[in-house]
Amino acid sequence: MQQPLTVENGRDVFSRSPQRVATYRRCQMRFGFVRVLRIIAGVLVILGCGSRPASAQIDFSGIWMPIMHEDSVERAAGPDLGDYLGLPINDAGRLRGETWDANILAMEEHTCKPHPSTYGFRGVGNLWITTDNDPTTYELTRINTHIQWMEQKRVIWMDGRSHPPEFAPHTWQGFSTGRWEGNVLVVETTHLKAGWMRRNGLALSDLAHMTERFIRHGDLLTHVYMIEDPVYLSEPLIKTNGFRLTADTTMAPYPCQPAVEVERAPGQVPNYLPGQNPYLTEFAKKHNLPVEATRGGAATALPEFSKTLAGATSSGGSRSAAPTRVPTTAAARPAPAAAAVDVRSWHVQGNVWMINAGAENVAIQVGDDGVLVVDTGPAALADRILAEIKRVAGDKPIRYIINTNAHPDHTGGNVTIAKAGRSIISGNFVPQAGPGAANAAKILAHENTLRRMSVDGGGQPVAPAAAWPTDTFFTARNDLYFNGEAVQMLYQPNAHSDNDVLVYFRKSDVIVTGDVYINTTFPAIDLAQGGSLQGLVAALGRIIEITVPRDKQEGGTYVIPGHGRIADEADVVEYFDMMAILRDRLQDAVKKGMSLAQVKAAGLARDYEGRYGGGQGALTTDALIEAAYRSLSPAPAAQKGALR
Repeated sequence: MQQPLTVENGRDVFSRSPQRVATYRRCQMRFGFVRVLRIIAGVLVILGCGSRPASAQIDFSGIWMPIMHEDSVERAAGPDLGDYLGLPINDAGRLRGETWDANILAMEEHTCKPHPSTYGFRGVGNLWITTDNDPTTYELTRINTHIQWMEQKRVIWMDGRSHPPEFAPHTWQGFSTGRWEGNVLVVETTHLKAGWMRRNGLALSDLAHMTERFIRHGDLLTHVYMIEDPVYLSEPLIKTNGFRLTADTTMAPYPCQPAVEVERAPGQVPNYLPGQNPYLTEFAKKHNLPVEATRGGAATALPEFSKTLAGATSSGGSRSAAPTRVPTTAAARPAPAAAAVDVRSWHVQGNVWMINAGAENVAIQVGDDGVLVVDTGPAALADRILAEIKRVAGDKPIRYIINTNAHPDHTGGNVTIAKAGRSIISGNFVPQAGPGAANAAKILAHENTLRRMSVDGGGQPVAPAAAWPTDTFFTARNDLYFNGEAVQMLYQPNAHSDNDVLVYFRKSDVIVTGDVYINTTFPAIDLAQGGSLQGLVAALGRIIEITVPRDKQEGGTYVIPGHGRIADEADVVEYFDMMAILRDRLQDAVKKGMSLAQVKAAGLARDYEGRYGGGQGALTTDALIEAAYRSLSPAPAAQKGALR
């Protein structure tokens, strides 16, 4: 059976069904599939790839100039809006592109974003490749790539190390490991930030995986890469880039300082409502193409697709199609048994560590004064979380616990972990507190957390008295100085609930967000406990106000979410943009008088559902839409459940 070819920008690009990915990987550098590997085979024949012994390791060192005639649109001004020709995008990717507004690039948090490694090799600027070797054995340990545009620096580890755990931070360049297949360098990249596949709004998710092959012959370098993204691609995407060795050694620094170019109201994110982008057909009109052909999708790259264009509309418009629900990849799954959960720790920075227990995150601050714990996880994992705290902190006493909200997955371990700690109580307070008061850690929280845990209401049973906060505050902020740094508890009213607190370790420069920010699923807006969509968007904006990236919108202030991987400002911005855009769509639906059933049927979140939607449980797409819709409607239920 012959494989279909994807025609992208006038070039043949291999396109496969997911079922054949494994077969393709075994045969990529062979010539068994003649038609499938037509371009790659041709490149290898021209470059004489078989002229070196199979064990050869090629030196790629030097400065390489991009060959500008290849995909010159990508190398220069960028593709037109609506130009998705030959790309195997799915409905979610198409909707992301169609609702994208280029004005978003003028926002302060977006101005210094560099190209991710999934796109950087297609941009302008020279490519500088250097190597590092072990000082004793002289074995190659790493290959460094540096693209001049935006100083895109990447390390390709050649020492056989494993990729980090999934909860580790993601970066623009990702985490790359390399190996040799004969004289070809093969690179696998994971841990990528959410980026883009084209500079016209077509997105890539942070679940994307990239496989690259670097092939050299003389002063020519061919870069072949395959991107797989279960969220926005229906099939793998393969592209090639060409470079020529150059004597030009110009590699100037590329500093970037974010700036406010357009002043916008808080929470405003430029975007087009579905179906209201007026520029999507300009590309089709300019080239006299059927709009359906420009909308992308694996099927549009096949010769058979031309037969479906009979009766299609001209380039002046596009037929509307019913929204398609995207298969979810980050679905809410049944919680695994406690014994099956891995409990692991990761040093974030400064005094702060994150302990990951499956779907739950616990943060600890460790120093000379002892240990401060932020959230204690569910009761079933308390003993194992405590053991990990002791493994990291040694015999240092647990002095404080801070709860970011009242939900049992954040407070369930309060009893176990508090009993393992000790408070410092002295002076006239000893008789008042009782002789045993010092034999437990203090539990700090907003007063609404105590109310939700101690009163049967809001859909949550009463917690054991030993789990209740011992010290509460009712103001917008509560401060604590511990382990040589200021610790701020910042109340976020009516966000995920009415008792959310951000915990900011100022010297370590780490924020613990609780369920105000998660990056595994859509947020759970707890209407019964006073949550609201507008309050959640405002709380996400508060996190962005505090965070300061180190360079190129990366690193700097780190963020520990209630659930999911360690993040930084760019990751929170991605989530914030999504929630602001969904809010705009839902507000428009409410304004039009659409019913909840109509809103659910409209699929307004389908471009994000594949990444954040859940197939079951409390965090399904429909649950988010319903909670958000009700919180935006007149007399929202969220306010009925609010305590403050």
